[in-house]
Amino acid sequence: MLLRFTKMHGLGNDFMVLDLVSQHAHIQPKHAKMWGDRHTGIGFDQLLIVEAPSNPDVDFRYRIFNSDGSEVEQCGNGARCFARFVLDKRLTAKRRIRVETKGGIIELDVRNDGQIGVNMGAPRLLPAEIPFQADEQALSYQVDVDGTPVELAAVSMGNPHAVLRVQDINTAPVHELGPKIEHHPRFPARVNVGFLQVIDRHRAQLRVWERGAGETQACGTGACAAAVAAISQGWMDSPLLIDLPGGRLSIEWAGPGQPVLMTGPAVRVYEGQVRL
Repeated sequence: MLLRFTKMHGLGNDFMVLDLVSQHAHIQPKHAKMWGDRHTGIGFDQLLIVEAPSNPDVDFRYRIFNSDGSEVEQCGNGARCFARFVLDKRLTAKRRIRVETKGGIIELDVRNDGQIGVNMGAPRLLPAEIPFQADEQALSYQVDVDGTPVELAAVSMGNPHAVLRVQDINTAPVHELGPKIEHHPRFPARVNVGFLQVIDRHRAQLRVWERGAGETQACGTGACAAAVAAISQGWMDSPLLIDLPGGRLSIEWAGPGQPVLMTGPAVRVYEGQVRL
């Protein structure tokens, strides 16, 4: 059986996108792991699956698999690619699209300039909702990593994030600390790890170690989580411009209980077919 797919990226965070509205197949974690291999497969950070909704109040259902086969709740760069994909494939004519994800409902807005806005919903800061093991909610937490205390913020954007402030993004220990914090026992569902350098009140740089994928060129939910951490702790003010290795995202957040709004590009790279 041959399946049509599209290769896309959002700021270099790359995706294989499958339409399972007009095509029918049962995708398993082993398929994501096989196709995600950059040497023997198609190669991607995440596999995005477009499905018909199970909820009458939304337009589509959206599933996300990492290249290691693990299914995750949310992906901000993927959400923008999702919006571009369903319009390009004429699965909808709407430019405001409501999408059901494992992490909750998000709203996508395809703008005339080609940029795509995503209403990511309100961040979750209670430890049990992240999930993160802590006695009570705090702006930041001290976590023991191999006997060394590491200060971090914990935020869920539908998926769990740890945010660390660093002085120099270029020398940040992303590949040393990233996997250790990802698998830290205080994060029972593992965690994405962001390393944030504040430039001024409205600009920052960010690198992200993604759960199940390693360091990626960009992470939309990671940028949102970093913005929430920076604004909550008084380091920065909304709106923010966050520069990742793959490019820039614009993030707005008005404070606790309010949704995080993310704006950025989505690019189609090529079309292909894969045998299932």
